[in-house]
Amino acid sequence: MVGQVSLSCHELERFLGEDESRVHALRGVSLQLEPGTVHAVVGPSGCGKSTLLYILGLLDRPDAGWIELESQSVSQLPDHELSRLRRELIGFIFQFHFLLEEFTAEENIMIPMRRLGRLSETEMRNRAVELLDGVGLREKASRPSRHLSGGEQQRVAVARALANDPRIILADEPTGNLDTENSHRAFELLQEIVQRGEKALLLVTHNPAIAQRCDWIHEMKDGQIIETHPRGKVLSIFED
Repeated sequence: MVGQVSLSCHELERFLGEDESRVHALRGVSLQLEPGTVHAVVGPSGCGKSTLLYILGLLDRPDAGWIELESQSVSQLPDHELSRLRRELIGFIFQFHFLLEEFTAEENIMIPMRRLGRLSETEMRNRAVELLDGVGLREKASRPSRHLSGGEQQRVAVARALANDPRIILADEPTGNLDTENSHRAFELLQEIVQRGEKALLLVTHNPAIAQRCDWIHEMKDGQIIETHPRGKVLSIFED
C-alpha cells in the first residue's frame, strides 16, 4: 500500500448562492488521503469544511478542480457512475443520523447492503448485527430507530456507513451528538477499522480530543486549507 492514495483532490473551487449572496466556499483546496490514515478537518463554522466533505463524497460537484478515487479521475463522470462509486467505495457519516424511523436499527444498516446487492439476506443480517456490536448496540438490533436515544441513533448511523466495507470513510461531526465515552468508542471503532483494513478516514470535527488523535489535521479558514499538521502538534485553534 506504500505510495498509494485512496482519495485526492486538486485545486477545488466551489461557489454557493446567486448574485449578491454568492459565497466563495472553497478556494483552491488540495489534499490527499493514503490507505491506513485518519485525517481531521478543523476550523470555524462557515469556513467550508462540510462543503469540502460533500464534494469529496460525490454528493456535490466542484466548480473547478478535480477529484481522484484510487487514481481514477471522477469529476467528469455522469451521475449514475458517481452513485455507483459512492455505493462501492465511500461510507458517509452525516452530522444528523438520517435513519428511517419506522425501520429497526438492523434494517437501517442493511439498506446500503441491499442497494449494493452483493450479500444474501442472512449475510446482511449477520453483518448488521456485527456492526451494531461494534458500536455497543447489539441488544437493540430489533428496536425501531425512533425508540433509540439521539446518541444511539448516531451510533447506528456510524455502523450503517460501514455496511458495505468502504475503502474511504467521510464523516461530518460523527461524534458531535455523543457523550464523551461514546465519542471515544465510536472514534476508536473507526480508527481500528481504518488501520486493520487499510482504509482512509477524513472527518470534520470541533472536538479537540478527537482531532489530536488523528494522523493529520488540516486547518481550514475562509475556504482554504491554511495549515496541515501531523499528530501531536497542539493547535492554536483549540487553545482558549
